[in-house]
Amino acid sequence: MLGTQLAVLRDGTPTGLTDALDLVAGLDDALVRGLARVGEEDAAALAALAGALATTPLGDRVAEAAGKVTAGSVVEEHLVALAGARCALLGAAHDALLGQLDTALGRARATSTPPATTVASSGTGEPPGDGSAARAAARAWLHEVAVTGWGGVDHELVAAASSPIEAALAEPGLRRLAVLLDGLAAELRACVPVATMTQPPVRRWADLWARGVLLARAAPAAVAPAAVAPAAVAPAAVEEVSGRLLVLGVDVHEHDTAVQAQLHAILEPADGGPPRLVRCAVGAVKVETIVGPALWRLLDDHPVLLAALAERRCLTVTGLPLHGADLLWHDDRVRLGEPVDPFATARVLLPTAVAAASAPLDRHPVGIAEPVLMEGYTVRDDDGATTFVLDGQPIAVAVDRLPSCGPLTPDLVAASSACLGLMRWDDGRWLLQPLAVRATVKRRSADAHTGDWAAGVTDPKVAKAEARAGDAVAVLRERAGRLLRR
Repeated sequence: MLGTQLAVLRDGTPTGLTDALDLVAGLDDALVRGLARVGEEDAAALAALAGALATTPLGDRVAEAAGKVTAGSVVEEHLVALAGARCALLGAAHDALLGQLDTALGRARATSTPPATTVASSGTGEPPGDGSAARAAARAWLHEVAVTGWGGVDHELVAAASSPIEAALAEPGLRRLAVLLDGLAAELRACVPVATMTQPPVRRWADLWARGVLLARAAPAAVAPAAVAPAAVAPAAVEEVSGRLLVLGVDVHEHDTAVQAQLHAILEPADGGPPRLVRCAVGAVKVETIVGPALWRLLDDHPVLLAALAERRCLTVTGLPLHGADLLWHDDRVRLGEPVDPFATARVLLPTAVAAASAPLDRHPVGIAEPVLMEGYTVRDDDGATTFVLDGQPIAVAVDRLPSCGPLTPDLVAASSACLGLMRWDDGRWLLQPLAVRATVKRRSADAHTGDWAAGVTDPKVAKAEARAGDAVAVLRERAGRLLRR
């Protein structure tokens, strides 16, 4: 990445971005107070939201929802329309920002393919999950949360989430919804009473709420995509791909109740097509006491993936399902290849790799995470904040996103001269999140990657501390097994 590219990102704000985010903020503020108590300010925000979408396919439904909610009638369809409107606005913001980033990087991106209009049958004549009791329970809880508002959430309302979470966990197709509800309920539980908080994470909770509403939505059997919320249409077709997978790095997403390792890589297709930017995520549920390197133990059902990260080796994949940019991981369809330098991979293949279009529900500014390589920069400390300066152009570095389960530290980032990372957009600015750095340590060049400890800690001091602390994962598994045997 060059300084001129950073200048394009810094100086060019997409037209209408601020207005779109202000409309979203208006709905988010209404959710703080609750839709059962819509005052003048919230009514104006809902009307503005409806006005902005008046000429879109969602226009009539959003206008009806805004009017009914303002009048005091809040039913499920109104919440779906408002969540869909919010998703549409943030999707437009995502597209504008991603277009700006692609222009700056000169990155080619595949065009989005509209999803099919017919939902696959479950064998009963109904769409998968349609009429599901678990979906209905999730919708009921999310409805109650929206009516009550974040400021009115109490322990009783948070506790009511346990039943829909358990029901959703029992259905494999609703696992994403279950994890989302579990995470949202855990955050609310930790913050009750929310009304006493000086600065609650309003945007984040509204993101989770809206996505939950759309995930819990029972899709109609056949309907025009333009007439429904983004989650109510069938997903794009899944293709099977084969070839060589070259790992760039891994982004670890950690929550008190879940962990996910998202691999960023370049696929060299076996058919000789252009290299493609892809991702792959594996995850597990957890408890808040499991942190640090122990997180990798939760993912030991994927030994090939963990070995590839720890040993920095490429992979040969055969018939691996690919949905957009996301590979569906199967260890039995993957085998380890030779060691490969991720920095060399990025230097040679990133400029020509084709990126995939984002799935509808992934079109959100917070979801932008584009791999880039930066070299030859200097590091600056701006009142405790780390900044890379390349050709006179600064870029903030998100060292607060470094995971606790790897060797990458703020000090290593500050000592680095090359960085493989993800370009993200957050709070009105572009940030670089490091996945790997090349730094000089004791006069020797050394690489550090977030996945280096995927197969076990290699730092003797950290390994000794982990040994003293004990194996929390093994202890919890043993206790769980003992309870199940009773």
